[in-house]
Amino acid sequence: MIITPTPIKDLIIIEPKQFSDSRGYFFESFNEKKFAQNGLNYNFVQDNESKSQYGVLRGLHYQLEPYAQSKLVRAISGEVYDIAVDLRKGSDTFGQWFGALLSGENKKQMLIPKGFAHGFVVLSKEAVFSYKCDQYYHKESERGIKYDDPILKIDWKLEKNNIHLSEKDETLPLLNDSEHNFIFKR
Repeated sequence: MIITPTPIKDLIIIEPKQFSDSRGYFFESFNEKKFAQNGLNYNFVQDNESKSQYGVLRGLHYQLEPYAQSKLVRAISGEVYDIAVDLRKGSDTFGQWFGALLSGENKKQMLIPKGFAHGFVVLSKEAVFSYKCDQYYHKESERGIKYDDPILKIDWKLEKNNIHLSEKDETLPLLNDSEHNFIFKR
């Protein structure tokens, strides 16, 4: 597995080693022992999967402490542009975002620790997206930030008229109006 740090501390890209032949391919999408050997100690307790059509944008979502979730995300099929926004007070990169192209073809994954808002947009005809979480879903602590917040200036790789949102995501607050309670740990 190749682990690549991003410009935002604790946010990383993981590329599993893939074995291919005439029959297809095989790779480990998660191996707790290999993660631990690289200082990545997570106890994932819930797996989620979604299927979405071109232009569907899900996010930017997070859960407040003590129900915050770390996520290991990937596209099983199709192609998505995945975004994480640092919401950790005291972080040098607070309010900054990082994006990565995740696809069924490149097998890349993003490890998003607690303290980040997360979202993705589908760039292919459709995509199946999977994420492991180290905390269970807790509706009462669910929060979010509007995807087109002018302070964040996220480039979603699509024109605004091609983006499709849920009713809930259309009404999310801007960063400055959002509730978040994450503290950066050095």
